[in-house]
Amino acid sequence: MPDRRPNVLFLLTDQERADLVSPDGLPVETPAVDRLRREGTWFDRAYTPISICTSARASLLTGLYPHAHGMLNNSHEADAIRRDLPTDLPTFGELLADAGYENSYVGKWHVGQDRGPESFGFDYFGGSDRHHDDLDDLFDRYRESLGVEVGASDLEDPIYTAGEDPTLVAATTPAPPEATRAYFLAERTIDALERWAAADGDGPFFHRTDFLGPHHPYVVPEPYASMYDPDEIESWATYAETFDGKPRAHANYADYRGVAGFDWDTWAEAAAKYFGFMTFIDEQMGRVLDALDEFGLAEGTAVVHASDHGDFTGSHRQFNKGPLMYEETYRIPLVVRQPGVVEPGTRSDAFVRLHDLMPTFLDWAGVPVPEGLHARSLTPLLDGAVPDDWPDSTYAQYHGDEFGLYSQRMVRTERYKFVYNAPDRNELYDLRADPGELRNLTDHPHYDEVEDEMSALLVEWMEAVDDPLRRWVPKTLR
Repeated sequence: MPDRRPNVLFLLTDQERADLVSPDGLPVETPAVDRLRREGTWFDRAYTPISICTSARASLLTGLYPHAHGMLNNSHEADAIRRDLPTDLPTFGELLADAGYENSYVGKWHVGQDRGPESFGFDYFGGSDRHHDDLDDLFDRYRESLGVEVGASDLEDPIYTAGEDPTLVAATTPAPPEATRAYFLAERTIDALERWAAADGDGPFFHRTDFLGPHHPYVVPEPYASMYDPDEIESWATYAETFDGKPRAHANYADYRGVAGFDWDTWAEAAAKYFGFMTFIDEQMGRVLDALDEFGLAEGTAVVHASDHGDFTGSHRQFNKGPLMYEETYRIPLVVRQPGVVEPGTRSDAFVRLHDLMPTFLDWAGVPVPEGLHARSLTPLLDGAVPDDWPDSTYAQYHGDEFGLYSQRMVRTERYKFVYNAPDRNELYDLRADPGELRNLTDHPHYDEVEDEMSALLVEWMEAVDDPLRRWVPKTLR
């Protein structure tokens, strides 16, 4: 009897903000994601558990918040709290492999320095880069086979941050599209799908492709580098940020990142490349979806697209991500297409998290979900039902990055967001009246009752996930 469990194709991007691809988002061309939304379910309120690459990806693998898996900051940094995930934590890759899934993986890893995808139940087909743990040199060999050699000195119109050690923000590469890593990752993914189609095995497959973008530096080939005119990109509403009433870390972070002196014209140039990068990656996802159709795999395959976290790109005058729990970096894209199961063209406004995908994948595979997870399967929502006990809020963490250790916790409801900043003042935003989160209401007397309610809700979340910081929060938050 054939295995009726679905194949799974998981397309993860790196630092893609939700409004790049949301139905009512930015004017960015993303026909592949648009297609997935038309044919599946889009989640309007999907959030990352933390806006740090390693930490978010470790949560995705384990279904746990970072305080429980221990990967509190990026594993490649010299000050990494941990180099690798603890070996005793169950991960969805290993559990799927044990259940008979044939797992493959292409692209960025960035969950640890010593243990790669092969240690977590996946056959690894290459595609990472040296910064993200030096797993292979397959891309270099691929580019050499095309006769293309591009160096940093060849980049056109580069934008750098200020300071003694400037960071490349955006540029145009003279390399043709087919010589870029995004194109290469799509090629490797199509190769993997072709192998699954030809194998015609008894067991289903799980394939994961992790694109290394649209994370900065936004280095984009033509014609995508010039696809969006900076003069036509409207300034973010949040560019009106003054830092008044905000934690000191906000202004300090802009200085630390070297972007405090960037004007809107500079950010518009960067945003144009960011938009072009997203359109280019979307085109690669479209090639993968077309291959899924060509190989006759689409009907039996659930396709999931998400990102590990978002990106500021000048929002709130910030670069990258950091100790600021704004929507631009914590809200993520999430869309699921599953033919015959998920109603096409549906939208869900339920609060969901990136790491909810871990038990979802296990549900699809008929694998028992481990006890003690901080996540729950999305399958009821994909069936069109919202369980009575589904949370009407979401919770997130931050523990610091190369800027330094910095403990933050966030709870967000339909209307309000409350951020507990351990070393500084807290934040409260009325998202209905102030969707840009420009006015911190934590000291506003008319919002005292709201802040008390949000503080209590935050503590409930901390207790529910056994967050050790709950023992140290001020008594006013207990």
